[in-house]
Amino acid sequence: MLLNLLSFASVMKSIGGVLLAVVILLAMVTIHEFGHYVAGKILGFKINEFSVGFGPAVFKKRSKKTGELFALRIVPLGGYCAFDGEDEDDEQEQENEKPFAEITEKSDETEAEYPEPKGERFNDQPPWKRIIVLLAGATMNYILAVFLIVLMFACVGRPLYKVVEENPNAEPTPETAVIENTNGLQTDDIILKINGKNMYMITDYMDILDGKDAGDKVEVTVLRGGEKIKVEMILAIDADIKNLSDTNTLLHSMGIYGLYTVTEKQGFFESVGHSFAYSVKIGGTVLRSLGELLTGKLGLDAMGGPVTTIKVTSQAASSGLLSFLNIAAFIGVNLAVFNLLPIPALDGCKVIFCIIEWIRKKPVNRKVEAMIHFIGIIFLFGFAILVDLLQLF
Repeated sequence: MLLNLLSFASVMKSIGGVLLAVVILLAMVTIHEFGHYVAGKILGFKINEFSVGFGPAVFKKRSKKTGELFALRIVPLGGYCAFDGEDEDDEQEQENEKPFAEITEKSDETEAEYPEPKGERFNDQPPWKRIIVLLAGATMNYILAVFLIVLMFACVGRPLYKVVEENPNAEPTPETAVIENTNGLQTDDIILKINGKNMYMITDYMDILDGKDAGDKVEVTVLRGGEKIKVEMILAIDADIKNLSDTNTLLHSMGIYGLYTVTEKQGFFESVGHSFAYSVKIGGTVLRSLGELLTGKLGLDAMGGPVTTIKVTSQAASSGLLSFLNIAAFIGVNLAVFNLLPIPALDGCKVIFCIIEWIRKKPVNRKVEAMIHFIGIIFLFGFAILVDLLQLF
């Protein structure tokens, strides 16, 4: 009976984790599209629909005041803010211009007549306005991520790393023998700075130690017994770090067994200052991982698509408030950075087309641009499926 109850509790925890993951992703997608929506409304764009999710609508409601359709759709892995004429060329725009009342009558036969949404079509707006609208989604993701980081630092604490010198379950190794004589670090030391630089993420350790040789000395500021002190760490081996996943080389060069996450509570203003730095570090890690993927330093099996993202997010979200806020902030910054990359179908590529139009005083052929973005969508979906499959096999 007890075993059955434990199994049931485990299943419910897993389900709860997945639901939390979906909620996080939906929130990030919604805030992204809301950024586009708000900027579009302020700048006078005509918006036909604001939708969270893809596929058939679970819920939809047309505003009697603006005529805009708001919908919640069945697939919670995306969303869109449908600007009038955004994905159409000039010929299509002319062909598709029908009285709004006629469209409303056919699509919402049981509803009363609604006003036509006000504003100008997307491609009729000047390039600078379109650029602002395109950047607004990523900006909102970043603002939300920083807010979550401030909340995490102020309420739970700033994540730091605690030193574990030796594996308690293993025999001493040559590396640990070196530690005992040369390493100024001790078990339970909390690392604050290395060579005067604040440490936020594992990538910070990699950046500052990469390329150093065995025997090189670095100054480490640690919190030991509640007191901040400086110790001298002598590298046990060459810190020849191959990629972001090469944590073993990092730990061996530091002459320690592991680094475990702890938290340090801070005041509000200190939390705000560190939050911006932490968000920049996350963004840098995202760009670095993409760079290593393109150069071959990281394999595709190190990446993850939507299924992997939900799996990792659900595990983190069900591990406690710190992990929940941390993974939500990471996803927020990730979405902001990724959407600004110059990849077809993403906002960053659309911004480039707007800049080209701004400089040339005329747009790139709309059909060519639409085809480029369509190919980009196919590529992104194919890539997402591929990396998820690699995680399974």
